[in-house]
Amino acid sequence: MNLIFRLLHILLFSRFRSKVEVMSECATPFRVWPTDLDVLMHMNNGIYLSLQDLARVDYMIRAGAAKKISERGWYPVVASEMIRFRRSLKPFQKFELHTRLLSWDDRYLYLEHKFTSRGDLVAVGMIRARFLSKAGGLVSPQDLLKVLDLSMEPPQFPEHLKSWLSADRDHSKSLGL
Repeated sequence: MNLIFRLLHILLFSRFRSKVEVMSECATPFRVWPTDLDVLMHMNNGIYLSLQDLARVDYMIRAGAAKKISERGWYPVVASEMIRFRRSLKPFQKFELHTRLLSWDDRYLYLEHKFTSRGDLVAVGMIRARFLSKAGGLVSPQDLLKVLDLSMEPPQFPEHLKSWLSADRDHSKSLGL
């Protein structure tokens, strides 16, 4: 709930911003607020993950998907995620979060989030997500594409996605997940 005002801002204003295609990158602007800081006075690592959630809401609204998904009682959930940090974000610094759908398989969607400030890459996050139905069960990416009136094959997985998924699978096995 610490990001409720940002969520409200996105819900109110995303529909007035430029539309994006499902396979296009969506840039969502943000600024580091004092409530985002940790004891070292830079943005707390957990805030990055929460802002990725908000950027995906912006992406779904601007791609015209949010309403269609909601009308069917579907909702997204994150199955796994990772983030790599390159630089810190300081108080009041402006930055953009670039969201794009990389690909999908029969169960999951794979998205990438790039945090940039003043043209510099700050951090990169990856998520594996799926959609569930409030009526119960999974919603396949293929069913999601049908609802969005899209007929396309999934793009080939980029090497960095394959590498992350392989490491994630190995780690999950070692934990018994």
